[in-house]
Amino acid sequence: MKKGIVPVLALLLVTAVAQAAAAKTYTIATVVKLSGVGWFNRMEEGIRRFAKDHPNVNAFQVGPAKADAALQVQMIEDLIAQKVDAICVVPFSVEALEPVLKKAMDKGIVVITHEAENQRNTHWDIEAFDNAAYGEEFIKVLAQKMNYEGKWAGFVGSFTSKSHNQWVDAAVAYAKKNYPKMQFVGKFEAYDDQQRAYEKTKELLKAHPDLKGIQGSASTDPAGAGLAVEEMGLQGKVHVVGTSIPSVSGQYVRSGAVDMIGFWDPADAGYAMNQLALMVLEKQPIRAGINLGVKGYENLKQDGKVLYGQAWVHVTKENLDQYNF
Repeated sequence: MKKGIVPVLALLLVTAVAQAAAAKTYTIATVVKLSGVGWFNRMEEGIRRFAKDHPNVNAFQVGPAKADAALQVQMIEDLIAQKVDAICVVPFSVEALEPVLKKAMDKGIVVITHEAENQRNTHWDIEAFDNAAYGEEFIKVLAQKMNYEGKWAGFVGSFTSKSHNQWVDAAVAYAKKNYPKMQFVGKFEAYDDQQRAYEKTKELLKAHPDLKGIQGSASTDPAGAGLAVEEMGLQGKVHVVGTSIPSVSGQYVRSGAVDMIGFWDPADAGYAMNQLALMVLEKQPIRAGINLGVKGYENLKQDGKVLYGQAWVHVTKENLDQYNF
């Protein structure tokens, strides 16, 4: 073999390997708590944007027709059978998903979670912010609206929804320490269902006619509570704050039935989860300070397997029109 041929062959081999690596394709599935609601419809927009930005990734979102841990488990089982490369998931119940996520990881599937700081069987959990601080911000606003006294209640999607309970528990602790004239009447499940939040608000107002505040956690909570407040003509007397987005609760913010909503853009969270999954698949280093290329996720903090962004937004009647989702 001529001497000049060896370097050429070596170069061709390196090029072929590089091209093969560049051409490698992945399938990343995102499993959300519930399909067909504004929050997760918006998250799907971010996942579609991620897929468009990464032609070598088949990225898509699925979710059950109702918020149910068993339905999420079945969807993940189906994805394992399909041999996807990565599963991103927003758990309805962290505990219920532990066995099936372990099964996925044992099969070599990358697992990324969101709103699940205590998930054991995950490669990484990504949070939009520190959850305790987020919950404290809500009670500060609610307390001011309530003139720092009176009864208030907290809503969560379920008692197994980790982040929801963190927000309300942090608010309760902060109020107990800083607002001694405020009385917490309890934490209630609304199952990520606007109708249930509406009905629960009416039940609470019947049981506690002097109730002055509600802090919601699921995106449907402020809308359900706001509708009840609006129907009963209690704007300015019963104050509602909580996590939601303008397309779900905006009309009640405008009417004054909801005082403030807070959120992180679900589209950005969906994009960030998928970007993190891709980085793990491509064996890129994951550490504090990494930039996922999404606003609020440019300089992540790290605590064990949990990564934190700085992505929350607070919206009132004054700045509502700045957000179109």
